[in-house]
Amino acid sequence: MTRAVQVQHEGDIALVRLNRPEAANCLSGAMIQSLLETFRKLKDDREVKGVIITGGGKFFCAGGDIGEMAAMSPMAAVEFAELGQKLMFAIERVGKPVLAVVNGHALGGGLELALACDFIVASTAAFFAAPEIKLGIIPGFGGTQRLARLVGKAKAKELIFTGDSINAAEAHAIGLVNRVYEPDQLLAQALELMQTICSRGPLSLRMGKEIIDAGYDIDLANACLMERDAFALCFSTEDQKEGMGAFLEKRPARFPGR
Repeated sequence: MTRAVQVQHEGDIALVRLNRPEAANCLSGAMIQSLLETFRKLKDDREVKGVIITGGGKFFCAGGDIGEMAAMSPMAAVEFAELGQKLMFAIERVGKPVLAVVNGHALGGGLELALACDFIVASTAAFFAAPEIKLGIIPGFGGTQRLARLVGKAKAKELIFTGDSINAAEAHAIGLVNRVYEPDQLLAQALELMQTICSRGPLSLRMGKEIIDAGYDIDLANACLMERDAFALCFSTEDQKEGMGAFLEKRPARFPGR
């Protein structure tokens, strides 16, 4: 039986591929659990410096598995939402850069999956939507919160209240997507981008990710205090010595990750 979540390694990059093409890569409870276990392992894998999530087939992810969700009781829905939210937090807290490579439709839970990544690159053929309102529900994996933080409250309300889809060009225009590529170039360009990111100092990458995320929702003065302390902590690392030494010696840096 083909695994619904496949992981392959491109050097120090882990490529996580959703692989339920017959179900448009919908997120069943079992698939969410498999993704959660995958990211727990990736967090502890010192050989992996960056992670890419993409979809197999024509879809990135068409959302939650409606066949599984339709008969849920309120308590079962609580458990399903908690499992989905646990996955999104695991992605955010994996401790290394995570890039969503949206190759096709990212709908509902698929959009929420992409939102949990550090940022999104998309195919020109991609579409994005939060269509839960059309099913009599709302997003349950953190979508109401992350979408508003990324594109603003009013635009998030429009997308969630209407359930309408937007294409990659509009997603880029509103700041949901960072970069857009032609379908045949998408994965190669995403790998090149991640390789560039992973060539930087791994400790400062992790520090930057944590400080941006932790400081986003607090007042500016306290967020800047956190930044000050994290900045100073970098000076205790071998990566800082190597990075600044390489700059002064006019050579490429070789960061040891210590």
